[in-house]
Amino acid sequence: MVTIGVIGFGYWGPNIVRNFLPIENVEVVAICDLSKSALIRAKKSYPALKTVSNANDILTSKEIDAVAIVTPVYTHFELAKKALENGKHLFIEKPFTSNVSEAETLIELAEKKNLIIMVDHTFLFTGAVKKIKELTDNNILGELYYYDSTRVSLGLFQHDINVVWDLAPHDFSVMDYVIKEKPTAVLTTGAKHFNTKLEDVAYVTVFFDNNLIAHFNVNWLSPVKIRSTIIGGEKKMLLWNDLEADEKIKIYDKGVNVESKEGLYNLLVEYRSGDIQVPRIDHIEALKLEAEYFVNCILNNEIPFNDGYAGLRIVRMLEATDKSLKNNGEMINI
Repeated sequence: MVTIGVIGFGYWGPNIVRNFLPIENVEVVAICDLSKSALIRAKKSYPALKTVSNANDILTSKEIDAVAIVTPVYTHFELAKKALENGKHLFIEKPFTSNVSEAETLIELAEKKNLIIMVDHTFLFTGAVKKIKELTDNNILGELYYYDSTRVSLGLFQHDINVVWDLAPHDFSVMDYVIKEKPTAVLTTGAKHFNTKLEDVAYVTVFFDNNLIAHFNVNWLSPVKIRSTIIGGEKKMLLWNDLEADEKIKIYDKGVNVESKEGLYNLLVEYRSGDIQVPRIDHIEALKLEAEYFVNCILNNEIPFNDGYAGLRIVRMLEATDKSLKNNGEMINI
């Protein structure tokens, strides 16, 4: 049996509770939130569960094995540190922490106490991303040329983090999961239209040693909602449209064949255009699979693939975007 306490019952917390409750060998013991209205909602939805306003009631409870932290990122470190110090496994909302140093401290503490950290990168458990991972692992696309991601909509504006920290962790985590190569540098430009401190539009370029390049467009000021990624490869190219109900992934047998002799004018380019494949995608709720995976990792003492180190890699990229923005788009090595 794994007993769980949930800290944070705002936007995402109710989904966390809903997905942990039905899991075999799991008991959700308590829900914590500073908001009285949130606790009223929690009690109305789950009258049998204990509700508290002080996080220490969960963090120090001897009845609780694991803590789910579903709060703003600036609160993550202190809550997570106390949870680990008190012997709790950790399920923590993305981004993992506010900076690299905090992430490294939590990882070191978890390893010292033999505790599991899982960072909630829910998209990694979607049928679409699992299919993309399968395709890249099996070299179906061939050598990768570029990764181009767009995540834009009108809002929702955040008060504590900029648009990169809000939206890009989704796509950074997917890129980190499906691409074996690790990035070497980040360059970011952006603009602040309504707040002197927080960018609401940004463009992130990520560089790799092998000539692979990635680009991320994140925006709170778009008139339309777009959630799409194009991955261009030597053999085939892939379009992932997360807003599509059924045909989320399309694989295009398109590309170029190049025969090059010495000299620019002897470059011969042949354009290839073949079939389009639409693979079958599983439609099981991603958070359900992630919650079950977290519990299984605890019961079997296994390290999850979306562990603290995975969270650290995303925070390292996010921290680099901050440095680049502050230096007018300077390239930052990571």
